[in-house]
Amino acid sequence: MKRNLAMVTVITIVAIWMAACTKIDNYKSKYMSGGGITYTGKMDSVKIFSGRYRAQLNGLFTSDPNIVKYRVFTKSGLDSMEVVVKRTSGVDTAKTIIPNLEEGTQSFEVRTYDSAGHSSVPVFVTANVYGANYQASIVNRGVADASLQTDGSAKITWADVSADAGVQYMQIKFSDVSNKLHDTIVYSQPTNLTSSLPNIKVGSTFSYRTAYLPNATAIDTFYTAYQDHSVKADVTKVYLSNYGPDFKGTLGSDGRFGTLNAPWVSNAGALNKGGGTFGGYQHASWQSAGLITWETWGNTPVVDGKVYQVTSAPLPAGNYTVTFNYYSEIQSNSSVYCIAAAGNTGIPSLANLSSALGYAAMFNGATVGATSPNVTESKSFNFTLTSPQSVSLGFLGNVVGSGNPGSYFEVKYIQLIQN
Repeated sequence: MKRNLAMVTVITIVAIWMAACTKIDNYKSKYMSGGGITYTGKMDSVKIFSGRYRAQLNGLFTSDPNIVKYRVFTKSGLDSMEVVVKRTSGVDTAKTIIPNLEEGTQSFEVRTYDSAGHSSVPVFVTANVYGANYQASIVNRGVADASLQTDGSAKITWADVSADAGVQYMQIKFSDVSNKLHDTIVYSQPTNLTSSLPNIKVGSTFSYRTAYLPNATAIDTFYTAYQDHSVKADVTKVYLSNYGPDFKGTLGSDGRFGTLNAPWVSNAGALNKGGGTFGGYQHASWQSAGLITWETWGNTPVVDGKVYQVTSAPLPAGNYTVTFNYYSEIQSNSSVYCIAAAGNTGIPSLANLSSALGYAAMFNGATVGATSPNVTESKSFNFTLTSPQSVSLGFLGNVVGSGNPGSYFEVKYIQLIQN
C-alpha cells in the first residue's frame, strides 16, 4: 500500500512540472520568439518648466544611439506628442514645447523609441501650468509715493513686496517736457526700491504695468493691465496766476483796499469798500505783500462775496489738494469758504455749496474760532476729477461785524497740488 501511494505522488509531481514547462514554452513562443524584451535608453535629467497653458520639456540623451524619437503623454495618456530625434556621438539635448494644456498641476510621461518601435521605461514628471486664474491673481505693484523733484524729475517710491511674489520688473511710459514719449523698465527688488523719471511733463501722469513670473523657471511672463498714476506736484504755477505770496491788485481811493488783478474775478458782493467800488484786496503801507481780504471796519459787511479765478487750462483727471494760508478774526454769524467748482462760470453761493467739487471752511459761524492775530494757519481740502475739465477756484464770504476792525481775514497764498 505504501509503495503504491509513493508512486502516485511521483506521477503527480511529474505531471505538474510538465504542465508548467508547457506554459513557459507557450509564453516564450508568444512573447519571446525573437529573444528577450528590448528597451531603449530612457531620457535622463527630465525637467518640465511652467508656462501659460503650456510647458517646456528639457532632457538629455546620454546613451543608446538607436533612439530616433520620443513621445510625451499628457491627460493620463489620452493625448501625446511625438518629437523626432537625431542622435550624435555625444550627449544630446531634448527641448520641446508642450501646448494646449489646462491650468493646474499636470502629469507627464516620457518614453523614447528606436526605429523598430521598442520603447524605454517611462519617466514621470509633474509641473504647474498657469492661465486665467493666475492672471486674475496678480496686481500692479503699489506706488508708495510719486513726487516731482526740484530737478524736474519724478521720484517714485515703490511699495515693498514679498521676495517670492514673482515680481520681475515694472514697465513705465511717460512724457517729458518736450512731449517725447518714453518707455522704460525698472527691475524689481523686494524692498527700498525707488526710481526716477527725468524731465517729466508737469501735470501729466505716468502709466505702468508689472511683470510677473509664476515661479523662478517659468517660460512665460504675465503682465498686469497698464494703470495710470499721477505725480504729486505743485501745479499752482501751471494752472493759476497771481496766487501769492504778494497778490497783485489795484488800490482804491483810500490807498489801502482795492480789487484783485486778473485773472481773479470779483463779484459785486465782494466790493464792500469805497461805496461798493472796490474790495477783496489790500496792500497797506505797513504790509510787505498784497493779500486777499475782507474787512468789515466801518460796518461794511460782505454779502455773498466771491473772488475766484478759472484754471488756465483744463485740469487732467486725477486727485487734487487745495491749500491756503491765512490769519483772521471773524465774529459769529460770519462764514468764509475756500471753494473749487467745476467749469469756468465761477464758484457757487452758500445755498448751493453742495454743488462744489470740494471746499474748506475758514470760518462758519461760531463753529470755527479765530486765529490769534498775525498767527497764520493753513487749511486744505481735496477734490477729484474723473475727466479733464476747467475748475473755478476762490473764496466765498458772508462777513458781518462792526467796530475796528470788525471781522476780517487775510489770505497770504493759495496752492494747487496734483496728487
